[in-house]
Amino acid sequence: MSEEDNENIHEEPEFTNEGESNMEHVIRVSGLYEEWFLDYASYVILERAVPHINDGLKPVQRRILHSMRELEDGRYNKVANVVGNTMKYHPHGDASIADAMVQLGQKDLLIDTQGNWGSIFTGDGAAASRYIEARLTKFALEVVFNPKTTDWQQSYDGRNKEPITQPVKFPLLLAQGVEGIAVGMATKILPHNFCELIDQSINALLGKRIKIVPDFLTGGMGDFSAYNDGLRGGKVKVRARMEIVDSKTLKIVEIPFGTSTGDLMESIVKANDKGKIKIKRIEDNTAAEVEILVHLAPGTSPDNMMDALYAFTDCEKSISPNAAVIIDDKPHFMGVSEIVKHAALRTKDLLELELRIKLAELQEKWHQSSLERIFIENKIYIEFDGKTYDEAKVYTFEALQPFIKNLIREVTDEDLTKLMDIPMRRITKHDAEKADTFILNLEDEMAQVKHHLEHLTDFAVQYFKNLKTKYGKGRERKTEIKSFNTIDATKVAAANVKLYINFDEGFVGTGLKRSEGEFLANCSDIDDVIVILNTGKMRVTRVSDKTFVGKGVLYAGIWKKGDVRTTYNLIYRDGNAGPYRVKRFQVTSITRDKEYDLTRGIPKSSIKYFTCLLYTSPSPRDS
Repeated sequence: MSEEDNENIHEEPEFTNEGESNMEHVIRVSGLYEEWFLDYASYVILERAVPHINDGLKPVQRRILHSMRELEDGRYNKVANVVGNTMKYHPHGDASIADAMVQLGQKDLLIDTQGNWGSIFTGDGAAASRYIEARLTKFALEVVFNPKTTDWQQSYDGRNKEPITQPVKFPLLLAQGVEGIAVGMATKILPHNFCELIDQSINALLGKRIKIVPDFLTGGMGDFSAYNDGLRGGKVKVRARMEIVDSKTLKIVEIPFGTSTGDLMESIVKANDKGKIKIKRIEDNTAAEVEILVHLAPGTSPDNMMDALYAFTDCEKSISPNAAVIIDDKPHFMGVSEIVKHAALRTKDLLELELRIKLAELQEKWHQSSLERIFIENKIYIEFDGKTYDEAKVYTFEALQPFIKNLIREVTDEDLTKLMDIPMRRITKHDAEKADTFILNLEDEMAQVKHHLEHLTDFAVQYFKNLKTKYGKGRERKTEIKSFNTIDATKVAAANVKLYINFDEGFVGTGLKRSEGEFLANCSDIDDVIVILNTGKMRVTRVSDKTFVGKGVLYAGIWKKGDVRTTYNLIYRDGNAGPYRVKRFQVTSITRDKEYDLTRGIPKSSIKYFTCLLYTSPSPRDS
């Protein structure tokens, strides 16, 4: 090997330069994350999870409704056929389309269903899409669709056109409610009452205050005092509706939103197994309406059991709304009152657009009818003999000039072509009186449309009132608005455990054996125990398996928050040689596990005498 070859092999600068050159083409992971992840997040937010403010629909819902309108002939269509047709517009699986369609159908507003569509009460799923049928409701046909006012876009494969948003003339988003989880954000808009939405839309048009709270198809009761207009940070409490059948039986007749009879019963069984409540058995008789019978254990109060069911089971649930919508291709958080206002004003704008389109169509009809009447009644067509088509057209234009001063617009070449194409049979059957009547009717219609345009707010208000009259029957509020009192779980929990105390060693708990301590009380595992030591120290702690509370226990018992019936009396001495002092007090509120001093805090103070009035167990010990 030559020296030149040897130098080439060990020429490190060449290797280093090559490495630096390769580094220029490296795409760092941080760059991929920033670009690709944000693209994916934007896609999920805009195209899948979050509804658009204009029509209140997610893309899959919009495409389902558009597909149903495309297939609409007044008859029911198999859901499988609708799903198949929707796949022209929605580039995802048929299962996702079918699930979204079932959810729309169960809301009982836009889709007229036939067959087994599942149950919002029991949570049962719908039958296979080849077995169930659907068509659009009359309400949907009236308020959702209008091809003349729809903005269109190409479908994902470019073969079809689909609406960017539907021209919905109603606050559909709030009527149906929606829930969606995207990437980095979520939306949860609760459903509201149909008739109340119409009333509040009218208030929005008239500039009045908007105030509305949710309403659920499952009924029940709701506390909306912390609703916060549906924005983040708000909270809604919903409860099942119960009835006392007799002293041994409760009946649940309405369930909270967001649960099912199966989930509700499971939560009751779990609470019973954990000892929170005591029941004999539970049975579900739900069919068209909810009916769950809860058979109580002997000696159980029905009123106390109702409170216990609210405290320990899904008979009471808390829901956190989070109103997020798409506006101008960006997600926004917006309160429900603003959504109502936006929907009302958009409805007004759409009604104005429809009126202007209708006016233009009427004016065009009036123009064509007037032109045709002039052409026939003045027998302009007679002079066509011996003229070519183009010559006849020129002649017609000149002959019309004395009669067209009052027309809405100028006569165009297209108008002349239409006149030339009028068949002779129609000319010979022309009825001047009938033509005049038709034109007068058109003028009346145009005058009415112009009047509506001049009084657009009144027209929009009347539109909403007509919707309520036509479709509001049977859509009265189902969820009762109430203010719930906070239930103290410790007061309604079943006494499912035994509490023991070892006075000598200073331990208290439910895990102590009888041989290790004295029986203190029957209690629940969420109760608190109060302990007073002979040194004058007091402490309240949660009942547990075994807790060290300190030696020299003078008194221990179950403590209830806000207890004004239990009064403590003691005589203590300040220090070794200080004066004796008498103290009488109640303990209504504390900080759990904080040590309190019942004396003045002088070292070596001690309690000499202690009693607890209106408390039956255990007997206090004297020092």
